[in-house]
Parts: sequence; structure tokens; C-alpha cells
Amino acid sequence: MKYDIFVDKVAQRAGTAPERAVELTRAALETLAERLTGGEVLDLAAQLPKPLQRMLKPHPTTEAADRFGAAEFIARVGRRAGIDGNAARNAVRAVFTTLREAVTGGEFEDVVVQMPRDYRDMVEPALAPGATRR
Repeated sequence: MKYDIFVDKVAQRAGTAPERAVELTRAALETLAERLTGGEVLDLAAQLPKPLQRMLKPHPTTEAADRFGAAEFIARVGRRAGIDGNAARNAVRAVFTTLREAVTGGEFEDVVVQMPRDYRDMVEPALAPGATRR
């Protein structure tokens, strides 16, 4: 998926302007990169366009994931994007659903496997039958 299409889809799903969708996407992907193992960040980044790869900031020397729950994930996204918890949760859902469309199904599942159960309400909309995937 091309970068502009990714951003447009996030904007549409989050109900915001494309410029704001870039900020929301950056906040979500930077936080996701902290939550995943280094190898998984590299695998995910390899399937995304360059601007999104830079947002993930993959560092092959950092293998360990920062283990934090969904509430902390939302809080970090909110701080990075300057939004409240509800808006951050909606942004994360929009980014995850679009991410699922942008990468292979197996890669998205590899990402989801690293998330504990409390992430379910953010991840499940992306896994729902109505959500499209590549």
C-alpha cells in the first residue's frame, strides 16, 4: 500500500484531516515499535513504504520489547499526538485496521501475537470479518 493511501485510510477511519492522520499514525507506530521485539519491528517495517518505516524507527540492535498494557499504549499515543484517551483509542484502531490492509495477513498476525489480551478491543476491529486485508 502506498503511503498516501495509508494516510487517507487512517484519516477516513479516524474522521480527521490527512495532516492530522500523519501525526496519529506516527504516534501509534512509534508506540507499536516500543511494544514489539526488534525483529518483529524490522519484519513489519519491511512491508511498509519508507515514510512509515521511518515512523517505526526499527533498530536491529534492540531486540527486547517494552512490556506495557493497552492502557499505557493508549496513554503513550495520546501524549505523542496531544489527544485524550478516547481519541487515542480511536486513532489506534484506525491505524491497526489500515496496517492490517497494508501488510500480509501473516505479518499482522505476528504483530498481534505479541500483544496481551487487554489489547483485544483495539486489535479485534482490524481482525473483524468486515475489515479487509491483503
